[in-house]
Amino acid sequence: MNEIETRNFIKDSLIESSKIKQKIIEECTDDIEKAIDILVDSFKKGKKLLLAGNGGSAADCQHIATEFVIRFSADFKRPSIPAIAITTDCSNITAGSNDIGFENTFARSIEGLGNEGDIFWAISTSGNSENLIIAIKMAKDKKMKVITLLGSGGGKMKEMGDVSIVVPATVTARIQEGHITIAHIICHVVERRLY
Repeated sequence: MNEIETRNFIKDSLIESSKIKQKIIEECTDDIEKAIDILVDSFKKGKKLLLAGNGGSAADCQHIATEFVIRFSADFKRPSIPAIAITTDCSNITAGSNDIGFENTFARSIEGLGNEGDIFWAISTSGNSENLIIAIKMAKDKKMKVITLLGSGGGKMKEMGDVSIVVPATVTARIQEGHITIAHIICHVVERRLY
């Protein structure tokens, strides 16, 4: 890729990303508000948030959990909000993968850590991750609320959440950019509604 091609790629990527953000405004605002309402209601009742995803979505789970536990806004003082990324324990994930199968590992963590009224936030660019589908079923069995953050039309997970936010894109990079923007909005509003 030469300098002109590089410059054009940069410009085209940013334009494409901004167009997806505009579509998020048009198509996702109501669902973002519903997710905020679920989180605020559950946190007010002393419940916790568990998050899971694969790959880049796993990294997003850590990012979001940290924004809740530590804080989102540097100028805003508040107590910690209980959130756990169940994607972070390599011993748990590798033991689960070895002993009960990778597809069951998140569900096992939900079984052990989740309680009625807690929230499970599943993140998937495809909406078809088998380990998240099984984990959502476990969360439902435990009477937890489920938020899904998806892309590519939502896949199988779209109908499984109490609310499903589906970024209107098919390119993984654009979906993930939308996901973290949405998560930042949610974190900002939730901490201010709570405190």
